[in-house]
Amino acid sequence: MLAIHQLGRADAIYHVHAKDTALHPINAPLNGVLDTVPQAQVNERAWIFRTVGYGHGELEWRRILTALRLVGYDGVLSIEHEDALLSVEEGFQKGVAFLRSVMPSEPPMAEAWWT
Repeated sequence: MLAIHQLGRADAIYHVHAKDTALHPINAPLNGVLDTVPQAQVNERAWIFRTVGYGHGELEWRRILTALRLVGYDGVLSIEHEDALLSVEEGFQKGVAFLRSVMPSEPPMAEAWWT
């Protein structure tokens, strides 16, 4: 969220890619995350790209989307799908469904309605 905050303060967010990663629970602690294992060797890697929502859960994505809204970003989220464990179509469909479930769909209130 720090990067979003700082880039937002500098009015430097123009486009956002929605992309996720997951750490392998055994390989990452043993080998570190500066991975040189080929992407195709998924089970040998310390981390892999995942479909949005399969690496980080709802809470983290809600925090990301909230941070973007706080800095005034109201643009497109481009799903970047490089998940070796799901087909292109399935990964895209699951990413869209996940983002729809956590993304605000209405503009924020201009004034506090509860006061």
